[in-house]
Amino acid sequence: MNMQASTVFGPPAPRALAEMQLPMVMMRDILLKTVFRKNVDVVTEIARAICLPVPVAQELVDLARGQKLLEATGTLHANSGGEMGYQLTEAGKARALDALTQSEYYGAMPVPLEVYAEQVKRQSIRNIQITRSQLTEAMGHLILPDSLLDHLGPAVSAGRSILMYGPPGNGKSSISNGIRDALGDRIYIPRAIEYAGQVITVYDPIVHTAAEEQEDDPTALRRSAGRTDTRYVLCRRPTVITGGELSLSMLDLVYNPTARTYQAPLQLKATGGVFIVDDLGRQADPPQALINRWIVPLEESRDILALQSGEKFEVPFDTLVIFSTNFHPNEIFDRAALRRIFFKIKVDGPCQEDFLKIFALVARKKKMPIDEDTLIYLLREKYPTIDNAYANYQPVFLIDQMIAICDFEGIPSQMSPELIDRAWANMFVREETIVH
Repeated sequence: MNMQASTVFGPPAPRALAEMQLPMVMMRDILLKTVFRKNVDVVTEIARAICLPVPVAQELVDLARGQKLLEATGTLHANSGGEMGYQLTEAGKARALDALTQSEYYGAMPVPLEVYAEQVKRQSIRNIQITRSQLTEAMGHLILPDSLLDHLGPAVSAGRSILMYGPPGNGKSSISNGIRDALGDRIYIPRAIEYAGQVITVYDPIVHTAAEEQEDDPTALRRSAGRTDTRYVLCRRPTVITGGELSLSMLDLVYNPTARTYQAPLQLKATGGVFIVDDLGRQADPPQALINRWIVPLEESRDILALQSGEKFEVPFDTLVIFSTNFHPNEIFDRAALRRIFFKIKVDGPCQEDFLKIFALVARKKKMPIDEDTLIYLLREKYPTIDNAYANYQPVFLIDQMIAICDFEGIPSQMSPELIDRAWANMFVREETIVH
């Protein structure tokens, strides 16, 4: 696998409040809201909750104390290395409640958008080089012609847009997932980013798979010079998979009017990874409209989002976009749109030889004994009725059907021409007139 985690440098932790590049009032209010909501009362706990090094958290605590919003409780916590305890003053509670009405966000300090943009460059998907062996290993469970890998390899290494098209049931979705597995390395995802005083949450446990990382001991007095910024989570390169449910509105910032915070749209969560649009042409929005929405991001590596106020701003667009469709591209796109998709790869059904390889592989996996006469019957009698149009999904379908019939009839798993007939009848719907 292409494990390149060591080549992605973690963002360095800030060493002082002055390095944070965030509005001071915003940082102070997040501190107060976090103390109020999480009931943390010593600096090491506060530092962990707001994801800052202890010295920086201490600076922030001292600032709030100077404004009479926090006060020392006068008690030393024995279980926290004899640390001083802190609590909100009445003025601090009032300020925390007021700040919560403006935004419910608390916890990890956000990363300024400009700072995050620099980290995106350091861990860009365009920096990845995938070899043939890595791609073959990731696609190991699929039987694919060499010519397909010839086209896929350069497309993935370029980190540009890919359109896979061809008849249904030939593994376009499996190939997309294989590409994701081939990437294999890890990048840093911010828990939240900040723009114009607004917080946008990015890290999403549904989309992002966190890697296990050894935590620094927050009680240690000596900070390691190369400590990583804990406002980020080390994750596998993300993959967002959407299908017929994708709509243009899903590509906009999601505003929560109750919490008064924003959530990153799908493509921003996929930054540094893969965004798969499966079943293109099945969405409510026409494919041309979806492609038009991606034109600027695909060409200029930047996306434009809008706040509730209508203010527009740029975010990095560093994503390998894979479109997958059962339609011929000329049916759903104009030439200008097709020109903007960098790689167009046709995924056809297997030849007879590859079909038989897949059939044998599936049979072995499902412990179904192969019967040569039945296979000859399938190839000579059944496939000519559909112009020998082999598809990758058919072996699994036919074998699963035969197993289900054998289970129902109370006989061991086996294949025969009669069982093939019964399985085949479920694979296709006969054209017939229904009398009402």
